[in-house]
Amino acid sequence: AFLDLSSVHQVTGTWMASTTLPCTYVPTEDFTQQTLSWSVEQDSSTSTIFRRDNTGDHVLLSKFRGRVSVPKHNPGDASLLIQNLEMPDSGHYTCQIIWRSRDDRLITREVTTIVKVVKVAATKPIIRAAEPGLTLPAGASTSLSCEAGGSPPISYRWFRRGPAGTAEPLSSGAELAWPSLRPSDSGTYFCEAHNR
Repeated sequence: AFLDLSSVHQVTGTWMASTTLPCTYVPTEDFTQQTLSWSVEQDSSTSTIFRRDNTGDHVLLSKFRGRVSVPKHNPGDASLLIQNLEMPDSGHYTCQIIWRSRDDRLITREVTTIVKVVKVAATKPIIRAAEPGLTLPAGASTSLSCEAGGSPPISYRWFRRGPAGTAEPLSSGAELAWPSLRPSDSGTYFCEAHNR
């Protein structure tokens, strides 16, 4: 119960997407986190991916550089975020934490999560239906959001219907926001979702 690490047995991640491997504990004043490390076992060899100690955060495996991080200002949260998953990222990942107690004893705990990276069949983005229409007073703030299902990564673009059916490009991103509406903002807006 005490200083136990919470995790999950297995995580299934999607190729090219991101996944988080949970590793959390309840912090206590009597114990100070000394080191936190994440290692991976693949083909019966184990390598350290990430290490946090009093000198900072270090990513030790070049293939994970720029792709892995652990929350910085969230005591008790040692979860590993892996971005842009690659097929060879599958393996057994171990979170290990060493604490120092007030009377200078060291306590070590570790927990292992299996990661399976799967290729999901590529699917076109399908935009979920939007609100039929909005009537708002001038000066109000509002936003429209576009959400599509399909293979990640999905990018979004917003357009406004112009004269004679033309499309005026507005912004990229899933959300289109107005801090303060003007009467000239009235019109028909549409969103386009795009993936590979």
